Amino acid sequence: MFLSDSARHVHLLVRGAGLADSMSRYLIRRIEESPAITLRPHTQIEALEGDGRLQRVGWRRADGADREVRDIRHVFSMTGADANTRWLGGCLALDAQRFVKTGADLTPEEIEAAHWPLTRRPYQFETSLPRVFAVGDVRSGSMKRVASAVGEGSAAVQLVHKVLAE
Repeated sequence: MFLSDSARHVHLLVRGAGLADSMSRYLIRRIEESPAITLRPHTQIEALEGDGRLQRVGWRRADGADREVRDIRHVFSMTGADANTRWLGGCLALDAQRFVKTGADLTPEEIEAAHWPLTRRPYQFETSLPRVFAVGDVRSGSMKRVASAVGEGSAAVQLVHKVLAE
């Protein structure tokens, strides 16, 4: 919605069937009613083209039909709002949405359940596993923005040096 206020047109490509699994009905209705937005379900980017800068974007429907190439100079990507943490197999404390809990967000019970061996509490970006840090979108309570993730990573580097000196 924000981009549709300033862009000539917004093409919203969704790999799945639609937005219902990840967005409020109110926002979906606003998107569907906006003449400045075209919702394209079952569609994904296939090509980014240009000479030194983005000039065209190609996409295709999942069924292989309806390939389109449009003159587009900007692409914004949202790779998903669900944390891909199943592979952790229960070795770190997670919140209800499966984002990794760190620092002050870890409850005393979670620290005890993790058999925290240190006398200090976890540092700001430290997980329930000592000396393992999480930053960016996977972290519970993060801002879910690239700039924030970069800042968190920079801050975590200092903490890594601190734990290595312990």
